[in-house]
Amino acid sequence: MKIIAYHLAKTGNIPFETQATTLDEMTRELPQGFYTTFGTLSHGTTVLGLKLHLQRLYKPAQEYDLTPAVDEPTLRNRIAQIAKSNLPKESRIRLILTKNKGEVYIGAQPFEPLSKKIYENGVKVITTELVRQVPRVKDTGFISSSIAQRGQVEGDVFEILLTKNGQALEGMTSNFYIIKGKTLVTAKHGILPGVTRRAILRLARGQGMSIEYRWPRLDEKFDEAFITSSSRGVVPIISIDNMLVGDGKVGVWVKTLSQAYQVYVGERSEKIIK
Repeated sequence: MKIIAYHLAKTGNIPFETQATTLDEMTRELPQGFYTTFGTLSHGTTVLGLKLHLQRLYKPAQEYDLTPAVDEPTLRNRIAQIAKSNLPKESRIRLILTKNKGEVYIGAQPFEPLSKKIYENGVKVITTELVRQVPRVKDTGFISSSIAQRGQVEGDVFEILLTKNGQALEGMTSNFYIIKGKTLVTAKHGILPGVTRRAILRLARGQGMSIEYRWPRLDEKFDEAFITSSSRGVVPIISIDNMLVGDGKVGVWVKTLSQAYQVYVGERSEKIIK
């Protein structure tokens, strides 16, 4: 799929020539840095949790004593401009801030929503013994170091869960949860906190669920499982390493949270330009 990419400077958007067909490929062409990825909504005018997404760049920049090439208001304007280029489709956008010079790059491609069948029937995932070196920072180095594992996402394998000692921390590009009765179990430490994850935890409590923060064990019994991400929302899991989750069908709680999240997105999406 075609990618539009730019190097953002104070004077304007400088086209970045790339033959990449995925945002990951584009990212590997650039110096190592911090990144975030999200989808636009409302005809390219809103994003869920955009402020939190931008903090994934600007907060680490402060810690590394970097001065980003463009400030947040400027970046918001550039995002809005680029989102217009993919209309009438929404955009999937990746922002990258390099560690060496504080340069800012943006890549965008038309957003193709997942098939309804995925949400209705669920997906299969597999596991790998791998964790992020710096869990709370979204570092592009992880994209390069996990290239072999990412290549396994093909055919009927939808996602790969990162595990340690038989415990699942998160997905390669998502957060991971299991459900036992009315309890939602998810990691609190050793993971990248997701923007969608924050909303799901709030919605789960609103639906009367309790939250248990720990790394779920893959050998324990649980009724349902799912992953979340900004561009995909709530995706049900029906099998892990070819072992059925529950009865191998999408469960009631996952359906409930998915519906609640769709309403939440409609009500809480943030305008790109304030």
